[in-house]
Amino acid sequence: MRLAPFVLLAASWPAAFLPLPVSAAPAQKWVTSWTASVQGPYPTGNASAQPDLRFALPVAQTGARDQTFRLIVQPDIWGRQARLRFSNALGSQPVTFDGVFASLQMSGAAVAAGTNQPVHFAGKPVVSIPPGGSVWSDPVALSFVRNPVPVELGGRKLAVSFHVAGESGPMTWHAKALTTSYLTSPGAGAKGQSEDESAFPFTTTSWFFLDALDMQAPAGTRLIVALGDSITDGTASTLNGDDRWPNALSRRLHAVYGNSVSVVNAGIGGNQVVGPAEYSPQKPFSGGPSALERLDRDVLSLSGVTAVIWLEGINDFSNNANAPVEGVEAGMRTVAARIRSRLPGVRIIGATVTSALGSTNAAHGSEAEDRKRQTLNEFIRTSGLFDGVADFDKATADPKTGALRPEFVPDSTTGGPGDRLHPNRAGYLAMAMAVDLKLL
Repeated sequence: MRLAPFVLLAASWPAAFLPLPVSAAPAQKWVTSWTASVQGPYPTGNASAQPDLRFALPVAQTGARDQTFRLIVQPDIWGRQARLRFSNALGSQPVTFDGVFASLQMSGAAVAAGTNQPVHFAGKPVVSIPPGGSVWSDPVALSFVRNPVPVELGGRKLAVSFHVAGESGPMTWHAKALTTSYLTSPGAGAKGQSEDESAFPFTTTSWFFLDALDMQAPAGTRLIVALGDSITDGTASTLNGDDRWPNALSRRLHAVYGNSVSVVNAGIGGNQVVGPAEYSPQKPFSGGPSALERLDRDVLSLSGVTAVIWLEGINDFSNNANAPVEGVEAGMRTVAARIRSRLPGVRIIGATVTSALGSTNAAHGSEAEDRKRQTLNEFIRTSGLFDGVADFDKATADPKTGALRPEFVPDSTTGGPGDRLHPNRAGYLAMAMAVDLKLL
């Protein structure tokens, strides 16, 4: 008797909404939908528009203390199930998380009513991660995501809340989020279950501990990883504007391919291809470990990678590093070989390095640096190492001066004069438009 109402209701549904037989369900796989390459320990790194954190995080060595983070991230694709990766890669002691939740952000630190879902690890609501380690959560159902994914979810953001039990010690982080996230006061306890914002008085423009988000997606979904330095990380783009060049490229791809492609950002401000020679939590570097050193964690460990767009080299030629061009070219060959050996069939797109000529940044701007940059760009264009080239240099350079085009210089985030090293929103848009989608 209980079946009769269901049978009558199902008979009235449009065919497109009838449940599929198990045998007809499309194959699914995990695809990374967001990532933030870690570079800590906090505060080592190059944050942008960071508020004063002395009240939220008073002692860097102590880190977080019995408090809850609510990090805001933008998935590039959505699925009905998600999983989260937490990292203690650069910590010096175990860190314990509980009270972990994932929800749809409403506005600020408030989340949409009824969307806050608990997250578990091996069936438990608590997890401890040793120094140098990371852990994936169990799959968590996102009840607000329908299938097919509604277009209205495009651009919406996920709020990931987690409580640091006790003291975290030195914190693994990504400095330049250019996205506002939220923290409770130290000692406030576990507040992730709360849907309102009253427990989260403090803000940060960085991401802590969380470094990847996967979504269940159709088996044919492609993942494009943007590997790079601050020009991929988005310096001088708009705070909360999501207008880094990978964001703009993502929007181009979604307009053509819908939810069948994901673009994620593996940039770190100050990153180099081959330097620094040594990196550890005890001897950190503001630009994080080199591309050579971080490749496994930040690219090869991601789910569903089909293409990599790689833009780096300018920091290797800075006044501080002054690496030889031949060394950077050799590093690129090594990285490309490792990617291809681990991910057969992956496409690697080399991006030409944009100009820093005349930069007001003390580490950049010399003619000697620019000569090295041009030599590296010729290698990227002609060596045959890459499956294609994204000519960002051509898209952004002023043909009269060789520097950035004047309209690409003023800073979008702070409204300042810019540094002639980092393109602004207009420059990043020009870079994204320069990518031939057929290469991907």
